[in-house]
Amino acid sequence: MKLAILGGGGFRVPLVYRALLHDTHAQRISAVALYDTDAERLRVVTALLAQLGAGHADAPRVESTTSLDEALQGADFVFSAIRVGGLAGRTQDERVALKLGVLGQETTGPGGLAYALRTIPVAVRIAERIRAVAPTAYVMNFTNPAGMITEAMQGVLDTRVVGICDTPGELGRRIAGQLGVPASRVRLDYVGLNHLGWLRRIVHDGVDLLPSVLDSPGALEEADVFGADWLRSLGSIPNEYLYYYYFHRDAVRKILAGSQTRGEYLLAQQSTFYAEAGKDLSRASTLWRRTLDEREATYLAEARESEREVPDRSGSGEPGGYEGVALAVMAAIARGEQSTMILNVRNGSTLPAFDPAAVIEVPSVVSANGASPIATAPPDLHQLGLMQQVKAVERLVIEAASTGSRSLAVKAFALHPLVDSVSLARDLVDGYIRAIPEVAAVLEVR
Repeated sequence: MKLAILGGGGFRVPLVYRALLHDTHAQRISAVALYDTDAERLRVVTALLAQLGAGHADAPRVESTTSLDEALQGADFVFSAIRVGGLAGRTQDERVALKLGVLGQETTGPGGLAYALRTIPVAVRIAERIRAVAPTAYVMNFTNPAGMITEAMQGVLDTRVVGICDTPGELGRRIAGQLGVPASRVRLDYVGLNHLGWLRRIVHDGVDLLPSVLDSPGALEEADVFGADWLRSLGSIPNEYLYYYYFHRDAVRKILAGSQTRGEYLLAQQSTFYAEAGKDLSRASTLWRRTLDEREATYLAEARESEREVPDRSGSGEPGGYEGVALAVMAAIARGEQSTMILNVRNGSTLPAFDPAAVIEVPSVVSANGASPIATAPPDLHQLGLMQQVKAVERLVIEAASTGSRSLAVKAFALHPLVDSVSLARDLVDGYIRAIPEVAAVLEVR
């Protein structure tokens, strides 16, 4: 089988390849095509993958190309992990909002909307090429904001696109480990949108373990992020990105107090990595591991009150994280290894408050027939209200990006829960148009 990775020169691509190396099944990925518009990054990552695969007799064959159609030709699966505007664009997503006193973050709030505006047209064009060149391929979308991008691509490819985020599943695994029960024996009741969801129950042998976790959260990272009292007040465990909603002012204050934003940190770090690795490809793997460790140690730092060690997100052992979810999705579809995982999928009739085409993030069954959401209890009023408002914003952004409408973009920003005035929304859109050429191009500004 062939896997095409779009954004193949990306820093996290080696995580996906390393997960593939752990797959020993007879029916597995045997060829990987890396596609990127940056030939130098492709050169570095291709060398890095060769080093990771050294010593593995059945390591998937790797090829790299700057031709999208060439990468897609014959693909059984496609990973979309693109970053339109690069990390330089991400820094502007952050700074434009922060200068106006609101959250700058690549997936949540104004920064996420700016990221989506410039990404959706590219993602839709990619979906059209997949339909033309590899119409039977399944697409796993890693590109953020994952819910919006998945929904936009489904407009072309229907349910052959699923959105992947490792945060909900990782939360369940961490809780199971803390309680000393096998993660495979735990059923998660989770509902929401991407980066906007809540774990409502964690069931083991018919018993909901969540009340005991809320009573005594111990080393649970979310207790450090939100505070144990707030978790008990909610009666659920929010996705960590809800920190930016529940503690918006705190988050903005802490980010502004730092010497650099997350995007600025990653831009400097990754620029150094690619430059050093490009000068000496033999050190690419060593440099990547070092850089990865540094990156993961600072993840979501502004949300943590203590100096508690950050859980390992680097996937240094068996496949975990988003790459582990992707591997499980491929195994379920290609080999009929039915599995249940939390994915971004089409709603259908799962949540009656949303139309069938809405992409939601819920436990889903994945099999040879693709991914299907599992019936679940409706969200409570607080959860539903926030979900509906954000979904309305997502729809407006998709329409604005598809039509080039500045007025729809302003409406989307104005209706977002983290933007508190129409005037501010106008200032944000104008700021992103000035700062990011790709946004200006989408909104037809000359």
